[in-house]
Amino acid sequence: MSDVIKLLPDSVANQIAAGEVIQRPASVIKELVENAIDAQATHVQIILKDAGRTLIQIIDDGVGMSDTDARLAFERHSTSKIRTADDLFTLHTMGFRGEALASIAAISQVELRTRRHDASLGTRLVINASQCESQEPDMCPVGSNFMIKNIFFNVPARRKFLKSNQVELSNIVKEFEKLALVNHEVEFTLTHNGNLMYKLGKGTFRQRITALMGNNLDQQLLPVTIDTSLVSVQGYVGKPENARKRNALQFMFVNERFMRHPYFHKAVMTAYEQLIPEGEQPNYFLKFTVDPQAIDVNIHPTKTEIKFEDELPIWQILAAGVKETLGRFSEVPAIDFDTQGAPDIPAYSSHVEVHRPEIAVDPSYNPFKSSQSASAGHQARQHAVADKPMSNWDELFANFERKKRQSLESHELQQPVADSSVGNVDAQQDASLPLGDLQSVYLQLKGRYILSPAKSGLMIIDQHRAHVRILFDRYIGRINTGNMASQAILFPEVLHLSASQAVTLDGMLPEMEQMGFALSPLGGNDWSVNAIPSGLDGVDASAMIHQIIDAVENGGMPLKKRLLDHLALQVARSAAIPAGRTLLQEEMEMLVADLLRLPEPNYTPDGKTIINVIPMEHITKLF
Repeated sequence: MSDVIKLLPDSVANQIAAGEVIQRPASVIKELVENAIDAQATHVQIILKDAGRTLIQIIDDGVGMSDTDARLAFERHSTSKIRTADDLFTLHTMGFRGEALASIAAISQVELRTRRHDASLGTRLVINASQCESQEPDMCPVGSNFMIKNIFFNVPARRKFLKSNQVELSNIVKEFEKLALVNHEVEFTLTHNGNLMYKLGKGTFRQRITALMGNNLDQQLLPVTIDTSLVSVQGYVGKPENARKRNALQFMFVNERFMRHPYFHKAVMTAYEQLIPEGEQPNYFLKFTVDPQAIDVNIHPTKTEIKFEDELPIWQILAAGVKETLGRFSEVPAIDFDTQGAPDIPAYSSHVEVHRPEIAVDPSYNPFKSSQSASAGHQARQHAVADKPMSNWDELFANFERKKRQSLESHELQQPVADSSVGNVDAQQDASLPLGDLQSVYLQLKGRYILSPAKSGLMIIDQHRAHVRILFDRYIGRINTGNMASQAILFPEVLHLSASQAVTLDGMLPEMEQMGFALSPLGGNDWSVNAIPSGLDGVDASAMIHQIIDAVENGGMPLKKRLLDHLALQVARSAAIPAGRTLLQEEMEMLVADLLRLPEPNYTPDGKTIINVIPMEHITKLF
């Protein structure tokens, strides 16, 4: 039998590594900016085209590279950061694996210009899919200038799975925020398609936070200072009253490196117990400084998962430090009243007899029907309350019945498939369910489901999903006919967004306006909500727009029609009857009648089941 184990070529190995290290354009920016910081750069310029798909250019004024170093830097496991395995436990740099540049070169076209400060000439290096095409002397400034073109051009499957430009740019901005926050002594500029998005000068940590997240955050921050032999923590936490239900600004860094650490996040949340409502999250920006030997950053290729040697004591120190900060800045000062020369005001005493004038009351007086006696007036009020509403209800019920009959005469409902835990309905026997077999008897279960007898058993309807389906079809119909009306807000709401959310909102602004929203920028990342789609009375406009932005960022909607459908679905979810709300009989009547008139009543637009039927034979077996 021949040997089957072969050594992979470097080009294949580099592409495998690229799958772990370079996931999207934001990953390229992270790796190259961290290299610039390690090279002692004081100014980093980032230039993008098409959210990094076409061009990612990183220019720094660091120490630069020699001709040999420039060529060797693109080989796997070549690095200037470490020399031995022991160096992994004394890391003072962002990079150390020596895989980033090789991975980037494997999936893109790279052009590098670099020069050291002690050299009169630099070098220009061109690499295409790991193949070095040319290297020649070049007149260039001190530092490095990386141009990454056509990312994933030779890996079509990877390029296909990139999201829309708005989503990819949003991810880039999020990565940029992490890098710029912790390196506040470095100047940064970020340009996209010729538009300057950020220009950040050197400053303190607090100044960098407000420059990135908005000046309104400055008054919300409480300083945290913890200094022990085990760990030092510097930074800021948000005031409890500024906690958010979503999109909280939460950043943790250790030794100038961004990290995700759910255990330490729990420590911060512990300090906020009883101070913020359940489900809300506080803002925090915390920088940890520990002995490099006490942490392990070599766990995940992205180096954001950090293992601490002393997690439990650091957890206790962090929780106590944040709690002490909240307590120190939440003290209520005593009010010292100056009583000298003030008039003597007697205090109330229950033992003092108070004389009140007697008030004559005429029991027969009726301001509405003064000519009648009190008894007659009381009886008239009873009849007024009883008779008039009853006539209105009769008219309302008549409307419900008329709507119901219209539904029964003109539509048929396809029999939904029952849940597997309940039992399947025989498709041949119950291929369709005429609405005429439905009875106008509705019960509500747990404020979530509507129950009604059906031809083949018991029909169960999810009230929230049913209303989502109804509203979605209504909105799509209005969009298609150009009749999506807006409803002006008397007092416009101010929408506070992060930089990445502002980028996403700006990218889908035409579709938002087509949906009936009227939004205008206020400067920075703040927007004014001036109007919302009509028919959304009582809906929190700010929370609804945040939900839409989150859904678009997570899903990505590359096509305009898909984006409009997505917006319509999110608005429908926000405005739909929530689970847990008690419905009146006539409300259930109206909801079911509207649902059964739709062409597709069985499923929500995203494929979730609305109607299920428990077969009669299954119910019989239960008894």
